[in-house]
Amino acid sequence: MSSQVLPPPPPARATVPRTFAAMMAREARVMRKNFLSTFLRVLVQPVMFVFVFAYVLPKLGGGAMAGGPGGPTFSTILLPGLVGSSIIMQAMMAVIFPLMMELNWQKSITDRALAPVPVPLLAVQKIIAAALQGLIGGLLVFPAVLFIHADGQAPSVHVGNWPVLIVVMVAGSLLSAAGGLLLGTLLNPQKVQMLFALVLLPMTMLGCVYYPWSALADIRWLQILSLVNPLVYVSEGLRTALTPGIDHMPVWAFLLAIVGGTVVLSWAATRTFTKRVLT
Repeated sequence: MSSQVLPPPPPARATVPRTFAAMMAREARVMRKNFLSTFLRVLVQPVMFVFVFAYVLPKLGGGAMAGGPGGPTFSTILLPGLVGSSIIMQAMMAVIFPLMMELNWQKSITDRALAPVPVPLLAVQKIIAAALQGLIGGLLVFPAVLFIHADGQAPSVHVGNWPVLIVVMVAGSLLSAAGGLLLGTLLNPQKVQMLFALVLLPMTMLGCVYYPWSALADIRWLQILSLVNPLVYVSEGLRTALTPGIDHMPVWAFLLAIVGGTVVLSWAATRTFTKRVLT
């Protein structure tokens, strides 16, 4: 009886989902490898702010209750803002600087463009990967703000609305990652220092991190001008979910801004990214 020799199976064909999953797995390995440096980068600034405002100043007698006797502690007001700031900054930096290196110095973006996926999908992959880093950065800040404070200055925080919290953190991460991709494709690498002076620093200082948006009612022009800052909506969304007792922006307003901004910035960033890669 003759035995039949079966032909070898055909090689696995690359598909768009499989290639996309492989690229995301690569990003996960890089994040895991650099977790310690990312951990330190994420926590240094928030820990310093919390240490000074929630521990040092109260010890010196200058950190009285932010809302007066019986009002919320400053750490209560600060926690949502610092979480939002970490989400925005980490997601933006996670995409801007690697993208500039890939586009201008390493020129490795051409290797990515050879993958069997559409170029716009490469942009989507970068947005998702950076958003994941921003989300992790926001989660890492929670313990720092919760446990570093002087006696009597503990933040009063509880999740009053889980759906809003999840939507704001996820959509806020995607929003900032898309904005970072857009800036990374538009900025000249030689002028990257302007990013800190003209974008990141004003965004942080005027992003309702240290005060609720409603507190700007007496400075009406600044309250209106701050509405162009995406960090305002993320901070107010987190304030709504985590500290509902503090005045905050209407839910419909920050959800519309965050979700709508994510769609618009993702569309614009995908177009500019595709144009940079193909030209």
